[in-house]
Amino acid sequence: QLQASGGGLVQAGGSLRLSCAVSGSFLGVNAMRWYRQAPGKQRELVAGITRSLTTNYADSVKGRFFISRDNAENTVYLQMNSLKPEDTAVYYCNADLSLSLGWVNYWGQGTQVTVSS
Repeated sequence: QLQASGGGLVQAGGSLRLSCAVSGSFLGVNAMRWYRQAPGKQRELVAGITRSLTTNYADSVKGRFFISRDNAENTVYLQMNSLKPEDTAVYYCNADLSLSLGWVNYWGQGTQVTVSS
């Protein structure tokens, strides 16, 4: 249902843009989020955005990462600037989808981001 793309290898200080598109049969998309999980660490929330475009960010990425969405395309983006080695992780998109049975939370497959020093 959620397909993430845009990860890769970048040098410290560089930028990457992640995308995540929702596909399949659903009635609507509510909040969309990006999480990340570094080796040996717990998965953490990076940024979230509501359907009305209210955003929130982890303190560690404020001012460097920017989340946005295209409601017409059911796609969420994460623009990552001034990347640091500690941003290295697998990034996962997450969304609340409205189905006939109610709201269901879905995860994407993850995309690797590696920042070299």
